[in-house]
Amino acid sequence: MKTSNALVLILVLLYINASTEWPTHTVCKEDNLEIYYKSCDPQQDFAFSIDHCSDITTHTFNIRAAMVLRHSIKELYVKLNLIINGKTVLTYSETLCEPGLSKLIFCGKKKGEHLYYEGPVTLGIKEIPQGDYTISAKLTNEDHVTVACADFTVKNYLEY
Repeated sequence: MKTSNALVLILVLLYINASTEWPTHTVCKEDNLEIYYKSCDPQQDFAFSIDHCSDITTHTFNIRAAMVLRHSIKELYVKLNLIINGKTVLTYSETLCEPGLSKLIFCGKKKGEHLYYEGPVTLGIKEIPQGDYTISAKLTNEDHVTVACADFTVKNYLEY
């Protein structure tokens, strides 16, 4: 009897693990601008928010982001892809953390530590392109392991 109970428990856990998908989170939804995100890391979700959608079109806006690190980040790299109609039309990558160069306050954090950032961000863009598109963002460390990964859906109907 104990063997069959253990087998049922294992099957349930495997089924839950195989069918689990992270929910789509709303970053902001105001007027003609909507932004959503979904973690593309099958093992970890994270929290991300912006005070107001309309702030994004200004030079600097405030965000909040939080997660528990599954991997240390001595070095951290970001790769962004702009995807329109299923095709990547623009790719951008940058080093965010490396020995002697730390652009972020959480460079050097260890596995298991909480990562929390609340403060200003500057994108360096004057306007958000109009239309529906996806921005795929992936952060990897020095071991090429995914630290965080998300697909952001942007729906912008603002006319500039």
